[in-house]
Amino acid sequence: MNAMIWILYLTALYVRCNPSPLEDVTVDRYSVPKTCAREVENGDHVRYHYNGTFADGKQFDSSYDRGSASSGQIGLGRLIAGMDRGIQGMCINERRRITVPPHLAYGSQGAGKVVPPDTAVVFDVLLLDIWNAKDKVQTHVLYKPKHCNRTVQRSDFVRYHYNGTLLDGTPFDSSYNRKQTYNTYVGKTWLIQGMEEGLLGMCVGEKRNIIIPPFLAYGETGYGTVIPPQASLTFDVLLVDLHNPKDDIVVDSQVIPDPCTRKSVAGDFMRYHYNGTFLDGTVFDSSYLRNSTYNTYIGLGYVIPGMEKALLGVCIGEMRRVTIPPHLAYGENGAGEDIPRYATLVFDIHVIDFHNPKDTVEVQVTHKPVECNLTSGPDDLIQYHYNCSLLDGMLLFSSRDYEKPQETLLGANKVIDGLDQGLRGMCVGEKRVVIVPPHLGHGEKGAGIVPGSAVLHFEVELLALQKGVPPGFLFVWLVESPADLFQDLDVNKDDVVPLEEFSAFIKDLVAEGKGRLRPGQDPDEVIRDMFHNQDRNRDGKITSAELKLKAQEDAERSRHEEL
Repeated sequence: MNAMIWILYLTALYVRCNPSPLEDVTVDRYSVPKTCAREVENGDHVRYHYNGTFADGKQFDSSYDRGSASSGQIGLGRLIAGMDRGIQGMCINERRRITVPPHLAYGSQGAGKVVPPDTAVVFDVLLLDIWNAKDKVQTHVLYKPKHCNRTVQRSDFVRYHYNGTLLDGTPFDSSYNRKQTYNTYVGKTWLIQGMEEGLLGMCVGEKRNIIIPPFLAYGETGYGTVIPPQASLTFDVLLVDLHNPKDDIVVDSQVIPDPCTRKSVAGDFMRYHYNGTFLDGTVFDSSYLRNSTYNTYIGLGYVIPGMEKALLGVCIGEMRRVTIPPHLAYGENGAGEDIPRYATLVFDIHVIDFHNPKDTVEVQVTHKPVECNLTSGPDDLIQYHYNCSLLDGMLLFSSRDYEKPQETLLGANKVIDGLDQGLRGMCVGEKRVVIVPPHLGHGEKGAGIVPGSAVLHFEVELLALQKGVPPGFLFVWLVESPADLFQDLDVNKDDVVPLEEFSAFIKDLVAEGKGRLRPGQDPDEVIRDMFHNQDRNRDGKITSAELKLKAQEDAERSRHEEL
């Protein structure tokens, strides 16, 4: 028992005389962050600011005064023992007051003229950075789009926004402040190695937090005045764009009408609507907002190369999404303020119509009567119903909106040329679809609600037909004319033919199907014009001599205006 008591006494005496290092270092953790992703361990490299004072508060050293943080490796004896142990377990942005006794500080030798021998020192420490030689790039996905058709690979060209901070949160750079993305190749050593690795596998629209240790960033030299030596870097990255120099256009989400009777070729003139966005969905242009289609020739270099390729071989009414890489769009220069450099473009296209300047009127007979002995032609007066639409189905006009059917004299420039052509050769009761190209319609300027350069779709039905007379004629014979016309005109044989007698004769001929008056005008007015043409002296009567003289003059001029 006495021996045991003696051993315990000696042990207590040894502890009082030889306190352990951990007990001798006093640590006051007076400011600890709420979250601590990592604590300092043996072997870690650290970067920290400090103020060094004596017990009485007198300062003997400060990293703040030097304007640069101190750095070192923990647990390898490269710092004074008290500091080496006092920093262990610290978190980024933690503040500690570490009191170090002399034998764990500068001992009996002191530190030159700065720290006297056998002096306790106090360090007020702010931890700025932790890293280890075994560290790798850390990536944390903050947001990932639902749809991701493609991810970043080596040799890709990317555009991204970022905020760059040191590990303690100090900002050193931001693309947002410059209001432009950072544009670069991946895998060609144009970036620090850690960023090369951190970008791989990202989708457009994805947000990542990337933490890069110093040896994969700017290492022991740092970068200028913004990134100190041995600094870990944190980037919050938003990937905006992604393409490869070998990319071609990508066409997807196609809606192709059935049937598709014709596909576009080089030289066609096209009208189409579109929404233009970047890969992240940001809209840069839309024809819908202007309420006007985009109209252009294709295959002739009037639009960007990618759009040229996208518009060739399409059908009228087709809808497609087209992704165009920068080298087939606006390239390294962009386009004004709307399209940045190296931007990949996405177009949602709806082809409204297209035509070729060489196109003629297209006629499709949808119904034809069994009996068809008489067809429409130049100078005929016709009545018809019609619906006029654009090729996308938008109705522009309909004759059924009016009380009476449409009436026109063919060949008299009463309707657009294409419709005039499409109404010829029809039987009464026949129905047709007539497709009229713009140059035979309302041209590049349009008319009223008809857009410029619009192809028109007519559905027509011929209701009535009056055969006409050639230009310059008021009347034509449908049978052989009498040998002595004046004798037939002079019914009462008084050698003169007044208007009443003349009018009755002509009307009888028309009623018997022996002659035809010019259609589309009041018959009485036409007959009066015929009469006045024969009444040379304007005395209200036609004589045999007047009729003969008029006929001779007409023959000499090769004109036959009436009889």
